[in-house]
Amino acid sequence: MMFPAASLWTLLALSISITGSPVEVRNSRIILPMTSKLHFSNGTNLVQRDDAQRIDVTSDDVDWFSCVTIGVGVPPTFYRLTVSTGSAITWIGADRLYRPTGTAFNSRRPMRITYPSSFFTGILFADTVEITDGYTIDGMDIGVATPETRGASYDGMLGIGPRTLSRGSIPTQPERTLATVTERLWMQGSIAWPLVGLFFRPSTQVYNGGGRLVFGEEHPGFDIGNIGYTFRTNTMPAASQWGIDQRIVYGNTEVLQLTAGVVDSATTFIWIASDAYDRYKTLTRANYDPRTGMLSITPRQYRALWPLQFHIGGQIYNLSPNGQIWPRWLNYQILGTDEGIYLIIKSLNRPTGSGIDFCLGYVFLQRFYSVFDAISSRVGFATTRTLMPRPTNMELPKYTKHHFSDTKQHMDHLMFLPT
Repeated sequence: MMFPAASLWTLLALSISITGSPVEVRNSRIILPMTSKLHFSNGTNLVQRDDAQRIDVTSDDVDWFSCVTIGVGVPPTFYRLTVSTGSAITWIGADRLYRPTGTAFNSRRPMRITYPSSFFTGILFADTVEITDGYTIDGMDIGVATPETRGASYDGMLGIGPRTLSRGSIPTQPERTLATVTERLWMQGSIAWPLVGLFFRPSTQVYNGGGRLVFGEEHPGFDIGNIGYTFRTNTMPAASQWGIDQRIVYGNTEVLQLTAGVVDSATTFIWIASDAYDRYKTLTRANYDPRTGMLSITPRQYRALWPLQFHIGGQIYNLSPNGQIWPRWLNYQILGTDEGIYLIIKSLNRPTGSGIDFCLGYVFLQRFYSVFDAISSRVGFATTRTLMPRPTNMELPKYTKHHFSDTKQHMDHLMFLPT
């Protein structure tokens, strides 16, 4: 299915190829630092909160979220915003209140976005947004949270999803879509191309990790492997998001046939259709653990694990045995035992054929550099030197909540990938 916005992008790309860039490009890319943090609330564990998102994985109720700092207004007030591929809207005011300046315009139009486990209500404003020093967007459409949305541990959302995700966010104009930050940077000539890249560094504590958010150029400015691209899927509803087609193979056995799903930085785990989940559970000989809601294996079963292969766009992206288990030093956050071994694959609780048969969340994205290209309508992945493996004997690492001091071990545990 093609959207009207896609036709617009095609015409824009064609006009540029004939007439040249409509404005002078001042820089090929903009790179922002990200900080990462695990977020818990209301006494629920991470699995329970992520489970609430499984029916519609566009949710921005982030559990393991990464933030950038941007300014709004002149002079700017700075806000810490979560970065979400599952949203197209930038909004503020959840924690630090919005302070209108002379550049603010209040449209007085209400906004509402409903997520599976949360919601955003606010008012549509236009204001000057400072992405970083020297790069501002005048008249950027943003949402400003009303009191119902306040109380979060972050200030708002920086949406880097497809523009079509903003449709329906303004009840009085249900067909209206809002230009994303990526589009606005490109249209005013601040970046060379309307794409965005994500790189997540290994997290070694609840408040550490982070990474880089890259606007405008596929290469992030550090050493990466070749980027393998795949076009966005045509299967709905995945096609309205950063949806792709892939198949998943465990060892030599197909777990999930070629089908459509989404890539979502606001989801923690890797979710797959229930029939694929059952096959993976049988092949790994895992048992369902009701306390954590996750699959559990023994040390002996861990040593027998095969790589889990994600076949995307003609490329294969591997998760080693170590890459398939939850970081053991964070077991207490999922109500697990210190010595428990829990797999990061979870069930969507619906069979293949729903239109969203998988969701690649943060635990997948932190192992690769990912690129989201709006005009070319494609998604890409690449390994980086930071994430490349070192030789290992594949012995199970012994990590508990008491091992925060051994940073190198945490990095090896979280980020090991197979050759």
